[in-house]
Amino acid sequence: MTASTGAPVYASPADIDRYGPYGPGRLDAGTGWNRPRYPFQGRITADGSSGYPAEPGRYHVYAAWTCPLAQRVAIVRLLKGLAGVVSLSYVDDDRDNRGWAFRERRGPDPVNGFAFLQEAYDATEPGYPGHLSVPVLWDRVSGRIVSNDFPRITIDLGTAFERWGDPTVALYPRELRPEIDGLNEEIYRDVNAGVHQVAAARDQEEYEDRRHRVISALERLDERLADHRFLVGDGVTEADVRLWPTLVRFDLAQNPAGKISERSLTDFPNLWGYARDLYQWPAFRQTADFGVYRPGSPPAGGPRRITVEPFAADWDKPHGRERLGSG
Repeated sequence: MTASTGAPVYASPADIDRYGPYGPGRLDAGTGWNRPRYPFQGRITADGSSGYPAEPGRYHVYAAWTCPLAQRVAIVRLLKGLAGVVSLSYVDDDRDNRGWAFRERRGPDPVNGFAFLQEAYDATEPGYPGHLSVPVLWDRVSGRIVSNDFPRITIDLGTAFERWGDPTVALYPRELRPEIDGLNEEIYRDVNAGVHQVAAARDQEEYEDRRHRVISALERLDERLADHRFLVGDGVTEADVRLWPTLVRFDLAQNPAGKISERSLTDFPNLWGYARDLYQWPAFRQTADFGVYRPGSPPAGGPRRITVEPFAADWDKPHGRERLGSG
């Protein structure tokens, strides 16, 4: 909203012809960029020792419906019952080289009235030249970004707000952290990032190696879930939140884009039942929008790829996994 009129502030439509696609000069920020891709790494703590104490109404999350990294934060926020404690809004689905923007389709920035997410980054670091990512965790008190380091944002939301959150939901219990951390590393390497690496393969050998790495990981997870309702322990944890946004996009977007596997998610019976099980929880269902899961432009040239078309499955079909325990 503008300070003077209260009218919503919206960016002009995304225009690739005029501004170019997002990425060049941003994802690498030039040869002088010697920092992490996600450089803002503040932490929220229950006792405030980090400088960012857990407080209701203080923090806001900027997310995107299209982004699986941001979806994780949105899921944790609902799972922990923090909708009234940490606010959240969405940027527009489309972007050009100006980065994420606020447009009428997803609504204005309710906190700062920004037209572009770049403004939040510049308010934190004037002239910031790096990657403009979501999720962004914003602090209303200091007027700056706390973090865009997505793995830690979900952990902080899941652990630092126990005073206000649902005490029955333990997403990162201390006794399971070593197992969760190890599995999360594998999931990120072989599944979350793996699907994108297949699409980016430059030659036939690289393509075949990368796609079989993803398929092997899906097979391992399918086997793990044969007699476990969830990945670690008896309830939903960080590991499930890490994996699921890739599964929900696999058949409609990531497999058709990368040409990874002749098999759809539905051909991995335990993994498919598990994915449906989670989808039928409100926190997962309410943060999913199948309308935005679509494959990007196919890579030009490169290796010979298998044929994969988008596949729409029935996510409301009964999953039958209650037999494995209530969680």
